Amino acid sequence: MAQVSVTINGRAYQIACDDGQEEHLRQLAGYIDRRMAELIAAMGQIGDMRLLVMVSLLIADELSEVTRQLDDTRKTSEDARSTATKVDAQAASALESIAARIEDIAARLEHA
Repeated sequence: MAQVSVTINGRAYQIACDDGQEEHLRQLAGYIDRRMAELIAAMGQIGDMRLLVMVSLLIADELSEVTRQLDDTRKTSEDARSTATKVDAQAASALESIAARIEDIAARLEHA
């Protein structure tokens, strides 16, 4: 188990993480630190706990939006697959009909 030191809003924290996840954890902490700095710039220093709650809500909102977009993309993809399946079935049916007509014409030509 690895230990990573991260700094958020000027305070250092020691965080345990799985080996190999250190850089990812640093990136996440950096993101949180930047979001906190944005809030501080907009609202001033309003207390760590309140800042953490507000940053958490902002990040949860971002996650919610991305999740909604992912769900929309999945639905669009499912709709496209369904449409493609219908088109494939229609194309197969049309090809079968054309093949039957060609066989019929060929049969008539043989008997003529």
